[in-house]
Amino acid sequence: MALQEGYFVSVSPAKFVEDVRAEARKVTWPTRRATLMTTGAVLAMAGLASVFFFLVDEVIGLAVRKLFGLGG
Repeated sequence: MALQEGYFVSVSPAKFVEDVRAEARKVTWPTRRATLMTTGAVLAMAGLASVFFFLVDEVIGLAVRKLFGLGG
């Protein structure tokens, strides 16, 4: 398999770790506030989705019970 120009293969574990550290330094990490805001938004959406699906399940269950005369 021929390598294209501009690509390299790193076989040394030390070189690999060095490359990983170099890439990690390039990462822009979110602020604490941004992380908390995003986490809050995810939790709120998960809560809203759970309430929505609970209500839909109850309505469908009620319809099935009325339709087939099952349950209490």
